[in-house]
Amino acid sequence: MIAISLLRHRIQSAIVLVALGSAFLMAHPESAIAKNDPVRMIPENFTELSEMVSPAVVNIRTVKTVKGGGPVFRHFWRGPEGENDQFREFFEKFFGEDQQRDFKQRSLGSGFFIDREGYLVTNNHVVEGADEITVILRNEEEYPAKVVGRDPNTDLALLKITSGNNFPVAKLGDSETIKVGEWVLAIGSPFGLEHTVTAGIVSAKGRVIGSGPYDDFIQTDASINPGNSGGPLLDLVGEVVGINTAIIATGQGIGFAIPINLARNVINQLKESGEVTRGWLGVGIQPLSKEMGDYYGIKDGTGVMVSQVFPGDPADESGIQPKDIILEVNGSKIKDSRDLTRLIAGLSVGSTAKIKVLRGKKTKTFRVKIAKRDDKRIASRGQRPQEQEHELGIRVSELTSELRNRFNLNDEQGVIVVGVEQGSAAAQAGLQSGDLIKEVNHQVIENVDDFDAAIEKVKKGDAIQLFVRRMNMGFLVIKITK
Repeated sequence: MIAISLLRHRIQSAIVLVALGSAFLMAHPESAIAKNDPVRMIPENFTELSEMVSPAVVNIRTVKTVKGGGPVFRHFWRGPEGENDQFREFFEKFFGEDQQRDFKQRSLGSGFFIDREGYLVTNNHVVEGADEITVILRNEEEYPAKVVGRDPNTDLALLKITSGNNFPVAKLGDSETIKVGEWVLAIGSPFGLEHTVTAGIVSAKGRVIGSGPYDDFIQTDASINPGNSGGPLLDLVGEVVGINTAIIATGQGIGFAIPINLARNVINQLKESGEVTRGWLGVGIQPLSKEMGDYYGIKDGTGVMVSQVFPGDPADESGIQPKDIILEVNGSKIKDSRDLTRLIAGLSVGSTAKIKVLRGKKTKTFRVKIAKRDDKRIASRGQRPQEQEHELGIRVSELTSELRNRFNLNDEQGVIVVGVEQGSAAAQAGLQSGDLIKEVNHQVIENVDDFDAAIEKVKKGDAIQLFVRRMNMGFLVIKITK
C-alpha cells in the first residue's frame, strides 16, 4: 500500500510539472524552439546540405616534374651525416650528381565553382608549379584547367576550365557572421577519395599559424586531411564561409580554413587581372605591449607603434614619424599589427586614407595616399625579420613554433619554403612549399641570414645544390642554376 501511495504521488507531481510547463510555453511562446529553426544543438543530418552543394565541388589532380632526387636516390640517401652516406658517395663517384632522374610527381586537392562559366577556387599550394591540372566533376567528367592567377600570400588560386556547360555554383556567404560553436560542413577529396563530407563546429576564429602575413584562419574540428585543400567549408544554409587550407600534423581534429570574406577580394582581383594588388603605407611597425600602452596612457591596449618610416613612401610624405602610435585607419580601430597590415593591404592603390595617430599625448590625423605594395622592394630593404623573397623565385621563412607544429618539424634546423613562383628556376627544379632547406652547397643553414649568405656566394650561372627534407618523403637534393 505504501509503494502504491508513493507511485500515485509521483504521477500526480509529474502531471503538475507538465501542466506548469505547458502553461509557461503558452504564456511565453518565444521560449519554444521553432519547428523550422535551422539552428539545432544536433542537426538531424547533413544529407540535404551535402546534395545541394556537392555538384559544385571538384577533385583537382596535378602533375609536376621534379628534377633530381628521385625515389631510388631518396631511398638510399637519408641524410648528410646518416648511416647511409656511403651510398651518396657511391652515386656521386660512379654516376655523377647530374644522374639523378627527373620524375613525375602527382598530387591531389579540391576546389569549387564560383560561377557557371567555369571559374573555380582552390589553394595555391595545390597547383603551384604544376605542369598539368585536371579537374574532375562529381559525375566523373574530366577537364583540363589553366591557372588564371595565384596569390601565395593567402594561398589562393583561381582556375578556369573551358566548356559549353553551365556549371553548378557554390554560393559565397559571410564569414564575419559565423560564430564559434556553430556547425560547419567540409566537402573535398581527402586522400583522393572524391566528395567526402565531414561535419564539425567552428572551434575558433582569427587564428594565426605562421603561414603568411595575412593569417586569419577559421579553426574547425570538421575532419580536414590531405586532399581536402581548396574545398569549401559550409554553414548550415549551404553557403561557403571558408576555404579548407591547412592541418596541424600533430594535432588530430584541428583544421584551418581561409575566411571567405578575406578570399573574396583576392578572388575578384585574380579574375580581373590575374594578380593581386595590395596597398602600402611605408612603415615598419611593432606590437604595442601592455607596458608601452600604460606608458602612453592607452588603456584598451589597441594600436601599433611605428618603428620605422621609409623615406619617400606614403607615410613619410604625409608626415607620419617613428614612435607614432597608429590608432585608426578610415575610422576603423587598429587592434594589432596584423589588423593594420590586412586593412592597409585591402585599400585601393591611389586612394587617400585617414590615419589617426597618437604622438606624445596628442592625437593627429594624416591624409595618406596609398601606394602599391612591392614585396621584392620590401625584401631588398632588409625588412624581413622572419621571411624573405629571393631571385630564385622562392620565399623562405624562419621556423616559427607555428610552422614547426604545422609541418611536424620538432627540433629541426633550416629555413622553410613558404612560396614558389610559377615558372621560376626553383619551380622548374621541383622545389615546393613546405620543403625544409637544411643545406646549401653543403653549408648548414639555420636561419634566413645563413640562406642569404650562402646564395650570395654562388656566381651567376653556377649550380646551387639544396639539401632538402620533404614531409612524408625524406631527404632529397634539388639542383638550381643561379
